[in-house]
Parts: sequence; structure tokens; C-alpha cells
Amino acid sequence: MTITNNIGWKFDNSYESLPELFFSKIEPNPVEAPKLVVLNETVASELGLRAEALQDGVGLSILAGNTVPEGGSGIAQAYAGHQFGNFTMLGDGRALLVGEQITPSGKRFDIQLKGSGRTPYSRGGDGRATLGPMLREYIISEAMHGLGIPTTRSLAVVKTGEEVLREGLLPGAVMTRVASSHLRFGTFQFAAQWGDLEKLHALADYAMKRHFPELDPGDYLGFFRKVMEQQAELIAKWQLVGFIHGVMNTDNMTISGETIDYGPCAFMDVYDPATVFSSIDVQGRYSYENQPRIGGWNLARFAEALLPLFDQEQKRAVELVQEELYKFSDLYKGYWLAGMRAKLGLFGEESGDEVLVQGLLDVMKESKADFTNTFRELTLSELDLAERPAFLEWHSLWQERLGRQSASAEEVRELMQKNNPGVIARNHRVETALEAAVEHGNYGVMENLVRILRDPYAYSEEQEDYCVAPGASVTAGYRTYCGT
Repeated sequence: MTITNNIGWKFDNSYESLPELFFSKIEPNPVEAPKLVVLNETVASELGLRAEALQDGVGLSILAGNTVPEGGSGIAQAYAGHQFGNFTMLGDGRALLVGEQITPSGKRFDIQLKGSGRTPYSRGGDGRATLGPMLREYIISEAMHGLGIPTTRSLAVVKTGEEVLREGLLPGAVMTRVASSHLRFGTFQFAAQWGDLEKLHALADYAMKRHFPELDPGDYLGFFRKVMEQQAELIAKWQLVGFIHGVMNTDNMTISGETIDYGPCAFMDVYDPATVFSSIDVQGRYSYENQPRIGGWNLARFAEALLPLFDQEQKRAVELVQEELYKFSDLYKGYWLAGMRAKLGLFGEESGDEVLVQGLLDVMKESKADFTNTFRELTLSELDLAERPAFLEWHSLWQERLGRQSASAEEVRELMQKNNPGVIARNHRVETALEAAVEHGNYGVMENLVRILRDPYAYSEEQEDYCVAPGASVTAGYRTYCGT
């Protein structure tokens, strides 16, 4: 069913130019009584949509998955992935790609409904989502955007008026996710496993044209290099703010370099490199300290899928891509160390900078210091660790390093403030907001939190309460879940 377009949709459906192996056409799975609970008007404006036209009637029907917008389509994408190291066939089991919106500035974004019902890839699931996890993704993705970290975003969350059976009966919801694309490492793994060389070529050519048009046609090694560089920078940005993704499966790593899938993710409070929040990550595969290593492992799996494109002779293809993969560790460290220098107000580079950074992290770990607030306090010269001899020794070395550069104290502070968020989406704040919304229908707590998180470097008086770290009793044993 198509509609008369008075909302601002300007759709293209380029993904459907690929072989049908990569997707399945899907009809809408209507819900009973949709009700809009979140509309991200900033995102709507950036997409070229009329926010007021999305709040009821046909606009609301589209966001609920009851109606296909004019010019849109309805497909579920096929992909595969290594989930906790185990390869499996996957796909959009509860999501519907309704089209690619072309914005007034000419940019292209996937518009996907998450929780929209069963697809051929549902693997026995009901294809629905519950309200709490959809609101959680809205909160965290807005926080990530505010931090300047590439991310998918949420246009809207709609309650369906239906209950979904999980650990009990929970309110159902559909979230509208906006992404540069939903092309994943796992999309290429799927092509390599179940397609042929022609289909793998088609997918790679499509991805290159969409995301890296500056590359020469057929430069597949350059394509891999671009993706690797983006992943190195993305994971470094996660580490610099204490973000733990929680489920770095290859199907959750995007070709665009955006953070995707906010199920078991969380921000670290007390600095401990071994921190894990995901309830199912019992061995710590996706712990904070392992994220860079897993990033490299995932890239190796991506490279394996692309091997036939690098060279007809497999041995030569392996040699070519291994030469690139060996660069990942240094790429990541370069981005991470540059970010850490900025967090400490360091201009230029000195050979001892990495040792200086690690020295602070060691003191933080030993002292069980709060990750975000330690850097915030250094920025404000409010030193809670000042009583500890190890910190005083480190602080002296830091001051010596600052003294060897020409930057003024004000320039140092400005650099630090731009790179040390005063607020993050602290877990206890997120949980409080979700409880108010899901249990009591009070969305004000959540919207206030999101408003604060959208400007994390403001260091405003209004943000002071949100900077307070939770007590040990609050953080102990905190677990997150792969929400459905």
C-alpha cells in the first residue's frame, strides 16, 4: 500500500538493485493501537521530514509499520555473522527497511523499523520488540551522537498497544532507526558463504559506490583499508569515553563505521579494563580491554569474505590483506593515543606520552576511580585523587610534560574540555529513566536526561547532578541484556 506523500519522504531503494539473495520483500505486520512516545524532531528535520506530520494519522501509521510510505518499499536484509565466535546464518528477524531517505542536502540514510514483526529470518521469533530496549537505544544513541561518536540514531519510538512475551508480558514497541546503511561485515560473510563470486562483486561494488565513492572501481583492497581505518577510529572513540559495546559480533559491525545495536551496551563507571556488562558474556570476550583486539578479529573475518576479490590466487590474496591487517594495531593505537593526549591537554607528541597515559590509568585502576569524573576533575583542577602518593607522583610528571609545551593554561583547559565529557549516559540514570517511562508512563525523566546528554561537553551548572557517580552498591553486579 502506498500513500500520498505530505510528510517529506524522498525515497530511493538502491539496495533492491542487488541480487534477491540479499533480501526478502516483506508486507507490513500491522499493530493494534500505535501511540507515539518519542519523536526526535532534530533527526526529522535533518532528514527533511515534517515532524508534525509524523505525530498522528498516516505519519504515525508509517512509524508503527502499518503503512508503507510513498516511494518506499519493505525488505528484510539477509546477513550472517560470528556471534561470540560462532558462525551462523542471520538476517533482519524483526526489522523492516522501508527505504533510503534522500535528505535536502543529498545524503542517503536507511530508514528501518525495528520490532516490526516476523520475517523469513526470524528463526522462530515473534519479530517484535519491547518498549524498554527501544527507549534504551534512543537514549544511548543520542548520547553517542552528542559525544561525537559515529552512530545510528532513532527517529521515533511507537508503543504498539500489544503485549510481547519475554520474561513476562511486556509492552510492545517499534523503533525507527536511521543509519548511513545497514551493510555489515556479516552481509559480506553471507555473500561469501551462500552467494557466488558475481554476487560478492555486486555487493562490494554497491558498498564502495555508496560509502567510498572516491575509490577507483575494483579497488577492493582500498575498500578494506577504508573500512579498517574507520573501525580503528571508532573503537578508539569508544575506549576514550569508557563505552562498552557488549556484543561485538560481526553482524554488529558496519561498513559505514557507525555504532549499531545498543542491546547490552553500557558506560563504565569505575575504571577496570576487565569490565563486562552483558549478561551472556560470561568469559569476557567483549570486555572493555578486549574491544580493540576483537575489532581486529572481526576485520580478519571480513577480510576472509573478501579474499576472492583481492586476487584470483588465494595465497596471494591472503598475503595482500595480511599486510593491511598488520597495520590495524598501530592504526588503533594512533587514534587512541591522540585522543588521550587531547584528554590530558597535550599538544604535539613526545615519546613518553604513552607511558604517561598508562601511568594515570594504572593509578585509576588501583584507586577504583571513576573513569569519566577523573578526566573531568583534571580538566577542572578538582583532584579527588590528590591524597594518593601514586597520583601525586603522576601529577608531577604530567605538569612537567605540560610545561614543555608552548600552549597556555587556557588553551590546555579548552582542549581538555572539548575531549572530556562532563556527563555520560550513566547506567543508573538510564535505568531510572526507563523505569519511569515503562512502569509509570512518565517520559519526562528520559527526555531531561537526553537533553543533558546531547551537550556533554558544556560543563554547565545544570549538568552538575548528572555528573555524580553512583555508589559501589549501585554499580556492583550491574548487567545488561540483548533486548528484544
